[in-house]
Amino acid sequence: MQLRPEQLPDHLARGSLAPVYLLTGDEPLQRIETHDLLRMRAREAGYSQREVLDVERGFDWNRLTEAGGNLSLFGDRRILDVRLASPRIGSDGSRALQAFLAEPPPDTLLLLSAPKLDAGQLKSKWVKTIEQVGVLVRIWPIEAARLPQWLARRMRAKGLEVTPEAAGLLAERVEGNLLAAAQEIDKLLLLHGPGVLDVDAMLAAVSDSARFDVFGLVDAALAGDAGRALRMLEGLRAEGVAAPVALWALAREIRLLAAVAEGVSRGTSAAALLARRRVWEQRRGLLERALRRLRLPHWRRLLVLCQQVDQAIKGGGREDSWRMLGLLVGALAGRPLVRGKALSGLLDKEIK
Repeated sequence: MQLRPEQLPDHLARGSLAPVYLLTGDEPLQRIETHDLLRMRAREAGYSQREVLDVERGFDWNRLTEAGGNLSLFGDRRILDVRLASPRIGSDGSRALQAFLAEPPPDTLLLLSAPKLDAGQLKSKWVKTIEQVGVLVRIWPIEAARLPQWLARRMRAKGLEVTPEAAGLLAERVEGNLLAAAQEIDKLLLLHGPGVLDVDAMLAAVSDSARFDVFGLVDAALAGDAGRALRMLEGLRAEGVAAPVALWALAREIRLLAAVAEGVSRGTSAAALLARRRVWEQRRGLLERALRRLRLPHWRRLLVLCQQVDQAIKGGGREDSWRMLGLLVGALAGRPLVRGKALSGLLDKEIK
């Protein structure tokens, strides 16, 4: 079976533990807390021993077989905590896990954790076997639109009630960093105690812990959310990200979509062109919406603007490179490029 992290407590409350759980995803807080929840539930069920196997390059999968066969002298239940450095476990790993799960050792809980599995890995035999015998828990980052509700639920569980405006403010401050979100909530509880928190209380206590990456910046711009994308760009600048790195991420996506827009203008479907270029299926919807929002002439102008940003980064011209990047981000998000005005003045208008 497959479960989301928020479904796991109900699953654990309904009955006994499955023989195997696989936790996969790249969001650290949810992975840590899901792992801790399973270990706590196992301890409550009498699993008093734990053996940790760190699976890295060159790992001998016979160790799993041996661990499965080494029963406790005292009949204690135990956890085999297998931590995969990579979801690519090879044929040896696949065979070892399938053999282990064909006859799971008695009184043994196999707890696997791995980075995010791609579409091909999710269809592999060892993952399908885990779904049949036990539980696959796929851990996804919390989307920006759902983050205020997620924060409000977490705060409520700790005795804090928060107004929608305050939850939105906290979401802005910690977006992209759930570990910082958890720390800020603990700090708010320490400073204020249980009760209602409004915007003023939040402003006084919360530091700006938002962490953005260049790929999140690109996605926000492609989604047409100019305000959020420009705020993310400012966050990157404050964190010391180099301007060429931001331009690289933006230009790479713009070049791809400009080429696809050319193909669409000749009658080929965007879906077919994106598939031909091996764009991940989960990402195609975002790119197709951006292609419907911006026409071919706009993509061509964006390519020219990328060149102008590159010149500014290299010291050519009078424009500041980060202000030029802001103009590029706003244009990618769909804000109009107005001819005949200074770029600096344009960017001031975009940011406002």
